[in-house]
Amino acid sequence: MPVLVDAAVLPEERVDLLYHRYDGGGAEIDGPSLLVRKNVGDSVSVGLNHYVDNVTSASIDVVVTASEYTEEREENGLNIDYLRQKTTVSIGYVESEESDFDASTLSLGISQDMFGDLTTVSMSFAFGDNTVGQNGDDSFEESAEVRSYRLGLTQILSKSLVMAMTLETITDEGYLNNPYRSVRYRTGPDSYSFQQEVYPRTRTSNAVAVRGNYFLPQRAAIHAGVRYFEDSWDIEATTYELGYTLPFGEEWIFEFSYRFHDQTAAEFYSDLFPFIDAQSFLARDKELSTFTSTTLGLGASYEFGRAWTRIERGSLNLSVDWIQFDYDDFRDLTDTAAVGEESLYSFDATVTRLFASIWF
Repeated sequence: MPVLVDAAVLPEERVDLLYHRYDGGGAEIDGPSLLVRKNVGDSVSVGLNHYVDNVTSASIDVVVTASEYTEEREENGLNIDYLRQKTTVSIGYVESEESDFDASTLSLGISQDMFGDLTTVSMSFAFGDNTVGQNGDDSFEESAEVRSYRLGLTQILSKSLVMAMTLETITDEGYLNNPYRSVRYRTGPDSYSFQQEVYPRTRTSNAVAVRGNYFLPQRAAIHAGVRYFEDSWDIEATTYELGYTLPFGEEWIFEFSYRFHDQTAAEFYSDLFPFIDAQSFLARDKELSTFTSTTLGLGASYEFGRAWTRIERGSLNLSVDWIQFDYDDFRDLTDTAAVGEESLYSFDATVTRLFASIWF
């Protein structure tokens, strides 16, 4: 992702209409999103966002232990930015609802430009309050709280180079696992059964990221970044990103990107436990396993309307990411091989985003 320079100015007035689609691993997720950003005077900017996910899932976990399901998730958000001289204060609230999960997040952030606007320091805090339910069991209700702390520094080093660093800490407390997910354990030399996952009720994660933009002639640019993550569940992950932005004429901009993610497993994860209740905490979520993912991205945007009288400008944008997931210790249970010797699971996914933006 390109580095964004946080200048002490209000966000531009605009309307964004987005269609997004994810297709991979037996899951399909798509829906629209609408964002409206409007300034109130010279010091206040208000943003409203409506986002919808339509989910149809027949993923490997669902196929093995349940049946295909469909659901809809709706999210609504409000963000207010207040600008005073070189300081911007942001307050946000996001609320989402689905059949078995309700979430609300309140955030507060502040950013300050200094040293001739060459340096921007930002800090933010967010608190999330989630309620977890279970379809088919009206008596099941659990809560989870999330607190995140973020510190950012953006530095203009030259007319061509901008660097940014972020530090983030997240603490989770409450019911942190999925009520539908199971682990498997041996019941014999060539047989197994399932029991429900059991997670710790607390988790603390830390991440540090460094990203840079180098601007080339003719409005082209290269961006690169690295992010390191570790948590109290013994997961470590490193993500590398590299991208290139290429303008073509006055109206077209093309973007190419590459991303590689490498992750270790949680300490209580196993694809196959030796017996029932083998340990205090049990997980078989593939997202907590050892895996790598590789993403290739391509995007194109077309700007229009500069000669129009009613709008400042507009753009049409299309981006497609192709992602390959390879798991090192999560096995495909649709394979009929001997227990514990099934083929390792892998799948590919496509993420498509089509959106239009209008500035006014």
